[in-house]
Amino acid sequence: MITKNVSNVSMALEGVSSNMTLMLGGFGLCGIPENAIAELARLGITGITCISNNAGVDDFGLGLLLQKKQIKKMISSYVGENAEFERQMLSGELEVELIPQGTLAERCRAAQVGIPAFYTPAGYGTEVAQGKEIRDFKGKPHLFEHAFEADFSIIKAWKGDTAGNLIFKATARNFNAPMAGAGKVCVAEVEELVPAGELDPNQIHIPGIFVQRIFQGEVFEKRIEQRTITQK
Repeated sequence: MITKNVSNVSMALEGVSSNMTLMLGGFGLCGIPENAIAELARLGITGITCISNNAGVDDFGLGLLLQKKQIKKMISSYVGENAEFERQMLSGELEVELIPQGTLAERCRAAQVGIPAFYTPAGYGTEVAQGKEIRDFKGKPHLFEHAFEADFSIIKAWKGDTAGNLIFKATARNFNAPMAGAGKVCVAEVEELVPAGELDPNQIHIPGIFVQRIFQGEVFEKRIEQRTITQK
């Protein structure tokens, strides 16, 4: 069996360089590959086109790359809780392509399974439709959308094995699942790495064929993006 595990995050991100297109999993701060993002910040690469649902918060996750002006373009579904993202977008410092969330997910999944393009009704009649082919299906207009093309997809899972099989925990599955295998190289960061054959095949969410490199992260802060409490 092919062993895909590497010793550390530096080896996992070998070959990542400036001006690449990178997919990064997660939703807000839930399920983000935080060790890999910290390594990207340390590497100091620039000109990144980043495909991610949003950019988290100012001082954590993708916010670290925005602070250092490493991201040239964000392809996302919303600005979220990141004030620096909003500031850079409004000032024109950051190119932003906002996409309906379902379309974002499907463009990832299409890349994952080798579908080059598809039609969707989402976004018709809005700015999202500008410049795109429109075709009617059963009397309803649909936009023609292309699958993403990314150099690397960098994702986070709860548990994985040395063959690259992955299990996600609860809502941390989010965009990590459709991004697995959607880039030319898929890097999986996991909290727990076990030998191949140890995972129950019935519990595996993503098979190892979609993953090229896997490593066990060292530190996971697991911050809460927006804490909500009830006062009595």
